[in-house]
Amino acid sequence: MIYEMERLEMLNARVCQLAREAGAQILRYYAPGAAVTLKKDASPLTIADRASHDFLVESLKPLIPDASVVSEESEEATNGAIDSTNTSWLVDPLDGTKEFLKGTNEFTVNIALMKEGLPVLGVVHAPALGLTYYGVRNLGSWRQIADEPAIPISTRRADSSRLAVVASKDHAGPLVSAMLSHLTNPQLQSMGSSLKFCLVAEGKADVYLRDLPTMEWDTAAAQCVVEAAGGGVYSLNGKPLRYGKPGLKNPAIMTVGDVQYDWPALIS
Repeated sequence: MIYEMERLEMLNARVCQLAREAGAQILRYYAPGAAVTLKKDASPLTIADRASHDFLVESLKPLIPDASVVSEESEEATNGAIDSTNTSWLVDPLDGTKEFLKGTNEFTVNIALMKEGLPVLGVVHAPALGLTYYGVRNLGSWRQIADEPAIPISTRRADSSRLAVVASKDHAGPLVSAMLSHLTNPQLQSMGSSLKFCLVAEGKADVYLRDLPTMEWDTAAAQCVVEAAGGGVYSLNGKPLRYGKPGLKNPAIMTVGDVQYDWPALIS
């Protein structure tokens, strides 16, 4: 067990570096008027997505030779197939392409190491902000700005009189509105990409409810950061979000900082 933790720590340092290098690839194309095409599902794809994808697939393979690398832009993602019984990398090379195109700076590189259907290491890097979050299961989570020392982060205890809710800028669905109607004085924050999860992980928000579709590469890295910080990511039946599902599609999810709070009551 100790050996495994030490190995994950060493891997984490390397993965953080790779996420920053992928972010540098993305920033080469971060300018108004970036060329964009549409994928089969009508979601946007830019040359920055491809550059980050190509770099990460090639760079992650040598770290664990027998682990597959599944990226949003890879064939496995296109086919909706992943073997959750084996160790693998699950990657979103540019999470928040719409934010990238709008120039908000709220886009990320997401990298997760998956074992037995759950993330055990996760890195979320926001290149335009010089901001990195990372977490290792059973070790903790950290926040780092540029080359400054990393700071440990943790979730906070929920206070029902001042719950802070984080929501997507573009994808807040009807359950979010219903939950807000049950709160007396909610503090609402909007954010793009996986940074929403990270606000919960560092105790700046209490809950992030997402009732519109996401894919497994959207959530894996950030889920690890949240869980290692003391929180949880659950489907609405109360079970922890797991991976290797058909089509790599997630159900509606609720990300919470205080796992003891009665969150289901807010959406029942």
